[in-house]
Amino acid sequence: MGGFRNYAILILILAVVLGSADADLKMNFYAKTCPKAEKIVQDYVNKHIPNAPSLAATLIRMHFHDCFVRGCDASVLLNFTSSTGNQTEKVSVPNQTLRGFDFIDRVKSLLESECPGVVSCADIISLTARDAIVVTGGPFWRVPTGRRDGVISNASEALAQIPPPFSNFTTLQTLFANKGLNLEDLVVLSGAHTIGIAHCPSFTTRLYNFTGMGGQDPSLDSEYAANLKANKCKSINATTQVEMDPGSFRTFDLSYYKLVLKRRGLFQSDAALLTSSTTRSFITQIVEGSLGNFYTEFAKSMEKMNRIDVKTGSTGQIRKQCAFVNS
Repeated sequence: MGGFRNYAILILILAVVLGSADADLKMNFYAKTCPKAEKIVQDYVNKHIPNAPSLAATLIRMHFHDCFVRGCDASVLLNFTSSTGNQTEKVSVPNQTLRGFDFIDRVKSLLESECPGVVSCADIISLTARDAIVVTGGPFWRVPTGRRDGVISNASEALAQIPPPFSNFTTLQTLFANKGLNLEDLVVLSGAHTIGIAHCPSFTTRLYNFTGMGGQDPSLDSEYAANLKANKCKSINATTQVEMDPGSFRTFDLSYYKLVLKRRGLFQSDAALLTSSTTRSFITQIVEGSLGNFYTEFAKSMEKMNRIDVKTGSTGQIRKQCAFVNS
């Protein structure tokens, strides 16, 4: 009798282990349920991103902001609904300049036509971000699939958990550590600032009111600051767009790190990377290394990030429309 009971317990343990492994993310998760899924995403990205390359930066930023709040569960896509009265992540300050929601919706509609109710919005964000960076000449990274969509989205959580551009080193270290990311991940993922644009309000305090009583951020190169004041953000209230990596903002390269070392990183959070000997050393290693080495490290950190607190198995749902929880 005892032998039978032990055997039964062993079978139960195996079932739990196998079940949890099966419920985890895996490469080609949709191979049987929607075999063309990843090709549909890739084809759409390859067709449209070359005509609007700035969207690549937007989509990887959306991916980052999504994963930092409740994990990579597409909660960033949810709209406010009067039934819940809940202000969602979308309206939170860090996400008010996000774009690309319509792009995700168009990909979703293609996938719904091919295989209704199968591919999650969370996986669409992850795949689209990767494919958009690749088609613009940037690094490739593995995107295992099987994420499910969350059903909760709170503006207050986005404000508290997405690293703001005015973060100091301690804040950055804490917010990244909260998501299981280390200082090397912090430096490597900040390298995404090599593409895309920023809006003046995200850094004009550094130019006009750094101390709260006027004054300029002493950690910002004075010549660069003068140029920004004269030609881009002519007042603290300016809303102009500015290249984050001037002269190279469409190219996924090492120039962002070279600018940071010259004290020409646009954000306070960029400058903060120089205030720790550890992160400064990582930046120096990247600059002195090859572009291929950076791409390898970036891929590793992205593969860590796109697994943050994912919902798999029976958790969450597969939304029919990315902006709304299924009714």
